Amino acid sequence: MEQKKNNFEKLADKITQWAGSSFAFGFAAGIIIIWLICGPVFNYSDTWQLVINTSTTIITFLMVFVIQKSQNKDSKAIQLKLNELIAASKDASNRLVDVEDLDESEIDTLHTFYEKISEECENDDDIHTSHSIDRAEENMKKKSAERKR
Repeated sequence: MEQKKNNFEKLADKITQWAGSSFAFGFAAGIIIIWLICGPVFNYSDTWQLVINTSTTIITFLMVFVIQKSQNKDSKAIQLKLNELIAASKDASNRLVDVEDLDESEIDTLHTFYEKISEECENDDDIHTSHSIDRAEENMKKKSAERKR
């Protein structure tokens, strides 16, 4: 199932892997130390300051896109893994498979619903009781019917 990665994806993978390494941190710290040592040589001039400011700004600007590319890929992979778990569980609500596609207000509504489920769970003695949306709605209807009797 391996697909061919585009050049940017390959580059982003390599850069994020390198940027997260101890070597990269040491390299960056070394550059800062060299820059500091050069301060007296250049009389702490505006140009001396401009070199580090410009360099770090450019690197930061480019890294935003590289890191975002990696984050997007990781996020999609995590969503797929979670979707598989939801689909494989007989008691889980399949309505949550594409929850990431909902708008923020719909996600807030679901969050509120799950807070209510959480409150109900605190009263359960059995930790194996299902608390999916579908099962929770079913359980809430049964509980309401029992209370009315």
